[in-house]
Amino acid sequence: MDLAHALKVALQTGTVKIGVKETLASAEAKKARILIVSKTCPEPKLTGGAKIGKVPIYHYDGTALELGAACGVPYPISALAVLDPGSSAILSLETQ
Repeated sequence: MDLAHALKVALQTGTVKIGVKETLASAEAKKARILIVSKTCPEPKLTGGAKIGKVPIYHYDGTALELGAACGVPYPISALAVLDPGSSAILSLETQ
């Protein structure tokens, strides 16, 4: 699966929360279906490897700048939560 394409489709057709605070809030409220976290995310709760509220976490093997570029935006994204994947296949990512 092309992750960059799946991210762009999810952002266009689904519901995605961007940012560490939004991601944590969505996970703790059990509204998120999957979390995507860059390797430069500053939040230990997201980088520690454990699930938050039973929400799977996909560890993106790139920086926040690279994750932002993969999403098609000109700013860094440390973490994002997919609430509704829309017509993307993003939920098929293998998580830890």
